[in-house]
Amino acid sequence: MSDKKTALVTGASSGIGLELTNTLLARGYQVVANSRTITSAGTLTASDRLALVDGDISKQETAQKVVETAVQRFGGVDLLVNNAGIFIAKPFTDYTTEDIDRLIKTNLLGFFYVTQYAVEQMQKQHTGHIVNITTTLAGQPVAGVSASMALLIKGGLNTVTKALAIEYASEGIRVNAVAPGNIDTPLHKNDDHGFLSKMHPIARMGHASEIADAILYLDAAPFVTGEVIHVDGGAHAGKW
Repeated sequence: MSDKKTALVTGASSGIGLELTNTLLARGYQVVANSRTITSAGTLTASDRLALVDGDISKQETAQKVVETAVQRFGGVDLLVNNAGIFIAKPFTDYTTEDIDRLIKTNLLGFFYVTQYAVEQMQKQHTGHIVNITTTLAGQPVAGVSASMALLIKGGLNTVTKALAIEYASEGIRVNAVAPGNIDTPLHKNDDHGFLSKMHPIARMGHASEIADAILYLDAAPFVTGEVIHVDGGAHAGKW
């Protein structure tokens, strides 16, 4: 094992994933960054501390390659951040079979395969940390944002975070989650930022750097596991 920590970041070519990758590199981590076309996206450049892996993380072979790359290049896996995800908001009766298929593939299978491979490696090391990116809406839905099927899976990620934290605590593996509010990333470039800001008691959109800060805190907090940290301007606190 290298004396430097090695992190895996999915959905790393833009938004939160890109910010996190750059932050981890600046903090001395070695990083394996993944997205469907990360080598051609032009946002990251491979180096001696950064490996880029193209591929759909919902596919088992991509997930296996991401973890194998970390082991072969850097000697192990210390941190996995399950950041890749999509959010489809629409009335419940408007969801299509295609919508559900996309949500399951990216948000569920994209978590499942890479986490399985990462846990198997962490068990060999007797240490490791997993952080799942969910959403504050999973615990506090709001009127005017209909997204029930997206929240079904994101809420499940909050639950599995706690279940895995208990399952693997005795093996030195921690599992936590970060539940963002509306974050100012390219995902929202065409949305009404004024409306999105008003969804938080602290009436602004969050910054990707604030999500990265939460992940860094969790990774440096060895007595914290099974936690869902809300970085949402207070939106999870309830109706205001």
